[in-house]
Amino acid sequence: MSRNPYPRTFPLAGRDVKRLGYGAMQLAGPGVFGPPKDKAAALAVLRAAIEAGVDHIDTSDFYGPHITNQLIREALAPYPDTLRIVTKVGAKRGADASWQPAFSPEDLTAAVHDNLRNLGLDVIDVVNLRLMFDVHGPAEGDIEPTLSVLAGLQQKGLIRHIGLSNATAKQIAQGRAICDIVCVQNQYNLAHRDDDDLIDALARDGIAYVPFFPLGGFSPLQSATLSDVAKQLNATPMQVALAWLLRRSPNILLIPGTSSVGHLQENLASGDLDLPDDALAALEGIAQEAQG
Repeated sequence: MSRNPYPRTFPLAGRDVKRLGYGAMQLAGPGVFGPPKDKAAALAVLRAAIEAGVDHIDTSDFYGPHITNQLIREALAPYPDTLRIVTKVGAKRGADASWQPAFSPEDLTAAVHDNLRNLGLDVIDVVNLRLMFDVHGPAEGDIEPTLSVLAGLQQKGLIRHIGLSNATAKQIAQGRAICDIVCVQNQYNLAHRDDDDLIDALARDGIAYVPFFPLGGFSPLQSATLSDVAKQLNATPMQVALAWLLRRSPNILLIPGTSSVGHLQENLASGDLDLPDDALAALEGIAQEAQG
């Protein structure tokens, strides 16, 4: 067990959830397009996650498209009362597997109904609006026209809670003036820490922060540092990266994805990984190098 205790739960969608959740994106085929190579394995991962106590699943109907949500429904419905399912809208897939913005009122409304149908739900716990002013990262832009559509669907009872993805601090402030924002989902990890101040501000306001790409964008040198720390701790680099995120701030919820039960178990074990002072210092060096 860890000698570095940290809060194990944080509020999301009206309930405390365990901070280690599951991201379903990898259940679809290559490039998050088409069916999985092994459907039975995909269903087994979902069931294993719930059996292990996971109570927070992140998905989207544009994964596949439709495939991931249909797998979740087949594997888990009827859903446990404790399970929180979070989806996202704002994009769609082309026939060539391209990712395309989908922000019109018609697109957003159709996306919410697609999620409801494919998940087999009458109401969705959380819908994140994925902003795509720049597909490579957060970029400023007016979110009122699109977020207001989701707020209207929330008022109709189709959505319980709303979040933002790929958002700037300014957009989050604008969004909070339109409706309650319960979570923010951005890229953040040991080497990409642009959101440090944002995470702390959201924590003070009780808003969950959900980082994606916990190992994305590392340089070879940064990867070597992470690998060295992992070797010293008899852990995998992913386990170390996840353990660091859990200790970074109490409002961080993790959604590591995998299509393997073995990898799922490894990811969940990161919650009990000890990060001694020398390991933390080495990991902080990754951030310092990235900033320098």
